[in-house]
Amino acid sequence: MKTALQATMSSLFAFALIMLAMFWPAGTFDYWQAWVFLGVFVVLAVIYTIYMVVTNPVALRRRMNAGPSHETRPVQKVVSTGVGLTFFALLVAAGFDHRFEWSTVPPPLVIIGNVLVVVGLGIAMLVVVQNNYAAANITVEADQTVVSTGLYGLVRHPMYFGSLIMMVGTSLALGSYWGLVAVVVMALLFVVRIVDEEKVLTDGLSGYREYTHKVHSRLVPHVW
Repeated sequence: MKTALQATMSSLFAFALIMLAMFWPAGTFDYWQAWVFLGVFVVLAVIYTIYMVVTNPVALRRRMNAGPSHETRPVQKVVSTGVGLTFFALLVAAGFDHRFEWSTVPPPLVIIGNVLVVVGLGIAMLVVVQNNYAAANITVEADQTVVSTGLYGLVRHPMYFGSLIMMVGTSLALGSYWGLVAVVVMALLFVVRIVDEEKVLTDGLSGYREYTHKVHSRLVPHVW
C-alpha cells in the first residue's frame, strides 16, 4: 500500500510538471496535440503502475529510486540531471513551437508520434517485466543475474532504446520538429551513461562480460 501511494503521488507530481512544461510556453490550453499526448501518457502510466503494484512491487520501488540523488557515481549524477532536463526541454520547446508556429507537423505524423510513444513506453515497461533488477540508478545487487533473453537478446540496454523511441514520438505527437533536437542530446547522454554503466556491470556482475560478446548492440540494434 505504501508503494502504491508513493507511486501515485510521484505520478501526480510528474503529470503536473509535464502539463506546466507544455501549456505554459504554449500560452494556451487550446493545444489538442498536447492533450492527446497527455492522455496516452497517463493511460499507459496508470496501467503500468497498477500492474507493477499487483505483480512486482519490489521492482516498482527500484524504478522509483530515480534521479541524480540516487546515483553514486559523479558522471551518472550529471547524466541523470541532463536526461531529466532534456526531456522537459523537449516539452517546453514544443510548447513554444506551438505558440509561435515555428514548424507544422501534419496530423498523420502526430498520430504516428503517439504510436511511437506507446511503443517506446511499452518497451520500457516490458524491460522491467523481463528484468526485475532494471533499476533507475546504476547499481549491482548481490543476487543479481544477467538477463540475456527477450529484449536483452536484441540490445544490451533496451530501456534506453525504448526511451529514445518515446522521445521521437513525443516531439511528433506534440506537433514539433524542433523537439527532435532534444532527441539528439538525449542519445548523446545515453551513450555517456551506457559507457560508464557497462564498466560497473562488467566489474561487478558475473557473466556480463560474456553477455557483451553475445549481444553486440548497446543502444540501437545493429547500429551501436
